[in-house]
Amino acid sequence: MAGQSRKWMILVATIWIQAFTGTNFDFSAYSSELKSVLGVSQVQLNYLATASDLGKVLGWSSGLALMYLPLWAVMFTAALMGFIGYGVQWLVIQNIIVLPYFVIFLLSLLAGCSICWFNTVCFILCIKNFPSNRPLALSLTVSFNGLSAAFYNLAAKSLNPSSTTLYLLLNALIPLFTSVAALLPILCQPPVDALSSESDAVKRDQFIFIVLNLWAVVTGFYLLFLHSLNASTARFLFTGAMFLLVLPFGIPGVIYAKDWFHSTIYSNFPLQGSGFILVDANDLELHKELLSQKNNVDDSAVRAISRQNTVASEGCSCETVMKKGCLMVLGEEHKARMLLRRLDFWLYYIAYLCGGTIGLVYSNNLGQIAQSLGYYSLTSRLITTYSSFSFFGRLLSAAPDFIRTKLYFARTGWLAIALVPMPMAFFLLAANSGEAAVQAGTALIGLTSGFIFATAVSVTSELFGPNSVGVNHNILITNIPIGSLLCGVLSAVVYDSNAVFGLGLMADSVVCMGKKCYGFTFVLWGCISILGLASSWLLFLRTRPAYDRFEQNRRSTILY
Repeated sequence: MAGQSRKWMILVATIWIQAFTGTNFDFSAYSSELKSVLGVSQVQLNYLATASDLGKVLGWSSGLALMYLPLWAVMFTAALMGFIGYGVQWLVIQNIIVLPYFVIFLLSLLAGCSICWFNTVCFILCIKNFPSNRPLALSLTVSFNGLSAAFYNLAAKSLNPSSTTLYLLLNALIPLFTSVAALLPILCQPPVDALSSESDAVKRDQFIFIVLNLWAVVTGFYLLFLHSLNASTARFLFTGAMFLLVLPFGIPGVIYAKDWFHSTIYSNFPLQGSGFILVDANDLELHKELLSQKNNVDDSAVRAISRQNTVASEGCSCETVMKKGCLMVLGEEHKARMLLRRLDFWLYYIAYLCGGTIGLVYSNNLGQIAQSLGYYSLTSRLITTYSSFSFFGRLLSAAPDFIRTKLYFARTGWLAIALVPMPMAFFLLAANSGEAAVQAGTALIGLTSGFIFATAVSVTSELFGPNSVGVNHNILITNIPIGSLLCGVLSAVVYDSNAVFGLGLMADSVVCMGKKCYGFTFVLWGCISILGLASSWLLFLRTRPAYDRFEQNRRSTILY
């Protein structure tokens, strides 16, 4: 029972790490000040945002480090990277030291790499301590990464509401303090054999995840709707936010009181057959084994059956592009070379690039967008809106697991549905530059990108194999720096072409004011997101037969 309690303490520690290490989401809060101090153009500023995203390409280095270092050492190495990357930038923006632009670029790259290292630590903690409810643990903890900007906004406002440079100092210090707070739970991890996999224990954990998701929703609404007007109010609200983060530490007491829970509360929830995990790794293996036993045919026969089922379900049309190379079964392991030859992967890659990545580019430009439209004072509000709705989008990514028995739908189909609001939001922003429209568009973009970020790991695991997900997902997210560079430069070129030197609040930099600064960019981004929507829809049509076949086999063997 002590091991069961400690694993929940580890989950809370993981939530803390995720909540305070999404430091790339508050770039817009200080980007205008950084641009002014460095005296750079919008294109050069975009390169700094791209450098932070480029750190994701180096995410594989954290896995290499784990081969030689303990988990806590990797965590503190990540904290040190962020401390140097953001701390030195803070010294520059405070005019304490002067560094060339190229060094600032490298510091941004180092800070972005630290985020990937923190994410790796969190993924390992969830996978190791929640083997039976891994998707639920990952979905919950990753969701809090989307709230980082909201937490940092409250922290900055509580210390000095008029300072935007304070964000960089907080980005350097808070992850380090969080690592110190999370050290004890990580060092006290329970042994693997202490983590019960009995049916009752798994169901009890699933109920606790329901409670935790409800608590997470309360936390998200708290940060979304309560705004600070001054430093004293911000300090009060920040104290309340910290209380909400500490509150789940009461979970170990709930574990020790399991008998009372079972008799008075848990028995009233018919969790039997709820099937939280849409596609579990063990289910995938059994699914492939069942297919082999049932069909007892070679690969060519399986392909023939697949084509028949595909036509019947309209999963792959008669068009050659829809028939060629469709997935036969979920969970088949794909090595990197095999992955890159798959049309399904490239459809998935484009969907992610034109969905989640372009949403991240939008968040990086929020500071300049607000400034150009005359809403500079609302920058922190817009950042909080994007952050909070990104959080809700990440939480919603677990919805397919919760409602599977009531409404089954391929996860790639949910991905396509999630992309629908993205072009709507960009075209709304292009047509209307009012405050309400900007708020609504930011919320929709945050919701969509958050859902995509959180559901991507599960989609990668299901389509291309759970054992290869570490390598394959790192290949997938190479689109983030690529998309950040291309889409960011596109917006920066349009911005600079309409900019005037010494205009607005930033007298020392080139500033663009008016709807013309981003109006054309919003139209282009909207068209790009339509391409992502079309790509995700084709991916759904091609993969639906494999998902349907998996679900039929699961139900036939009553795998709940």
